[in-house]
Amino acid sequence: MNDGERLLQDRLGTRERADAFAARQTLDHLNDRMRGFIGRQEMMFLATADASGACDSTFRAGPPGFVRVLDTEHLSWPEYRGNGVMASLGNITENAQIGLLFIDFNQVIGLHVNGTAEIVEDPDEQPDAPPGRRARVWIIARVQEAYIHCAKHIPRLVKIPHQRGRYSDAEQPKKSDFFVPAPARSAPPPDDPVSGAAGGVR
Repeated sequence: MNDGERLLQDRLGTRERADAFAARQTLDHLNDRMRGFIGRQEMMFLATADASGACDSTFRAGPPGFVRVLDTEHLSWPEYRGNGVMASLGNITENAQIGLLFIDFNQVIGLHVNGTAEIVEDPDEQPDAPPGRRARVWIIARVQEAYIHCAKHIPRLVKIPHQRGRYSDAEQPKKSDFFVPAPARSAPPPDDPVSGAAGGVR
């Protein structure tokens, strides 16, 4: 535990409870149950930070087992094409420390895995890649600690089949424009009422 954790544990009176949790739940490797749990997951949350400590968190998903458990101390996952910003990979290049969070919303259980990561370029190692998706690089993570996530406030969610198409006949914006809409296309000016020339061009 770091100094900040200890400071707050003492201030809020939780040191004894924190020590009991660490002794019972925190491992420096992945045990059999953890490895099986990760192998069933279809999503994870990835936290990284750059050299200055500026943080970023993101979401990764794929078929069950897209995060591969290589052994008790190593994980691997593919990095597919995204928006091209390379925020997570850029951070890992500067700062190898990462935090992974796996949550099974049906079973209502979560797992933290913290450690370090490196970028590996191996385009031939793609036996389980989904059709049409080919990773440019892979991440290899070394486990430093793994522990359960408190299930108290995890909502239970039920998986439904993927639905294609629109939910209504109304025009739907692109998902990439959800928060910042794309600039509207300028409508062409009306025909010139005098000349009849389109756009008022005489």
